[in-house]
Amino acid sequence: MRILVVVGPAVVADAALLESLATAACAELGVTGRLVTAASAAEVRSLVTRTGSPVVALPGPDPEVRALIGDAPPHVVWYDLTVEPPVPGAVHLQGRGAWGLAWAVRHAVHRHRSPAARIAYGPLADQWGELRLPPAVGAGPVPVAVLLHGGFWRSVWGADLMDALAVDLAGRGYASWNVEYRRPDRHGWDATTADVAAGVAALAGSAAGSRLDLDRVVLLGHSAGGQLALRACADQAGGAHRDLPGPPGVAAARVALAVSLAGVLDLTEGERRYLGDGAIPVALGGTPETVPQRYAAADPMGRVPIGVPTLLVQGADDSPDLVDANRRYAVAARAAGDDVDHLELPGDHFAVIDPGSTVWRATMAVVEHRLGHRA
Repeated sequence: MRILVVVGPAVVADAALLESLATAACAELGVTGRLVTAASAAEVRSLVTRTGSPVVALPGPDPEVRALIGDAPPHVVWYDLTVEPPVPGAVHLQGRGAWGLAWAVRHAVHRHRSPAARIAYGPLADQWGELRLPPAVGAGPVPVAVLLHGGFWRSVWGADLMDALAVDLAGRGYASWNVEYRRPDRHGWDATTADVAAGVAALAGSAAGSRLDLDRVVLLGHSAGGQLALRACADQAGGAHRDLPGPPGVAAARVALAVSLAGVLDLTEGERRYLGDGAIPVALGGTPETVPQRYAAADPMGRVPIGVPTLLVQGADDSPDLVDANRRYAVAARAAGDDVDHLELPGDHFAVIDPGSTVWRATMAVVEHRLGHRA
């Protein structure tokens, strides 16, 4: 496979640096790549409309180039180095700086190698999930892996963070459902939690529902997504502070196992420690003192027991505050009566979502044992 990276004429970045980042990402994925700096909007259009291979395009601020985003073919992944509003109908990542080019290349390659069906669960731009079914679906329904991405609840991070896991899980015989949701920095905390509830419930009412074993659902959340996953399970189980029912008339899938991958599991203490440069009070709209009910509903540490078997996965080389919170959550959840497995193995914050890592292989060994499924 060969990937083309197209840099718009007014992009503010060193071309050699962009080329080195793209080359490294291509090498990691076993593909080749070529970077072209276009001299005009017309040249950008000519390059991105070529068919057959994935394209990553950096539009930059030029209005003529930006006008192309919504009309480009779906094989084009647009990436803005800066924070920009997403363009409806386009595959558009933004706001991660130069490093984000590597994520855009990964997203383009995963989309090309393992196409997914994008299914809306609501009318708004961020209310969708990507469904990948196993390559060979047998006579019976297949187990389901629902994925919730992290990124400290900020809009610059999206569902593409979980692409590699979604592809890996489909290869293991799961239907992978990678959920996007509105983030609180643009839409408020209530929109985020409502979308997660609706996204988790959506497959039960979808056209693919009959092919899915909705009694064998594993819900995996990474980082901030770990908090969202455990909160959704606590709501589903009917515990205290339940305030997020699924969509009316839709029977939610039953989560058989919740998996927190380097999850943010103690919001109250995390706010005190300024975790994520103050991400927690920004996301929740205040501190535990100013919005206590919101923390009571959202904080996994305060929701135990959640009533769903839980697997906590933590890289030992991650932030010491996340290591600490996961250890303390395991103790608190077990004391409250939850069924909890706790894996702490070598690896950083992203090793837990790397299909090639030792910690991910150990994670899947527990998941497969718990769900009684082998690839």
